[in-house]
Amino acid sequence: MAGRYFEAWEVGDAIAHRLRRTVTETDNLLLSTLTHNTQPLHLDAEYAAGTEFGRIVVNGLFTFALMIGISVEDTTEGVLIANLGYDGVKMPNPVFIGDTLRVETEIVALRSSQSRSAAGIVTFAHRAINQRNELVCSCTRTALLQRRPAA
Repeated sequence: MAGRYFEAWEVGDAIAHRLRRTVTETDNLLLSTLTHNTQPLHLDAEYAAGTEFGRIVVNGLFTFALMIGISVEDTTEGVLIANLGYDGVKMPNPVFIGDTLRVETEIVALRSSQSRSAAGIVTFAHRAINQRNELVCSCTRTALLQRRPAA
């Protein structure tokens, strides 16, 4: 288990996740087609060439999912009961095929669960940043985590 139990977190804890990922054309194509997203900006190089971006823009849902996925090993792996919500999702800069993304996470809130004595609620602020140090995605994620089992 790589994630941390509820008690192991403190507000202000910060993680620079070690995993980085270069986005491929296949990543973008698979996510777009699996979700039936026919947006030509994601799939049609000729169309995308005529836009202000001049090339295909990676589907934002892939960027969001990759950001959360990269964070899992260091945050919730093995201790997650449920993700309760994602708030304030922002994508201030586009992601292009070939961009390499890294992710940072900060703990912004903690509280005990009122309905589950063996759980606590953690709010993570996630940020995905490209190789040009541009913020490409951010959000807060609220998760219900296990408390450390009694000895």
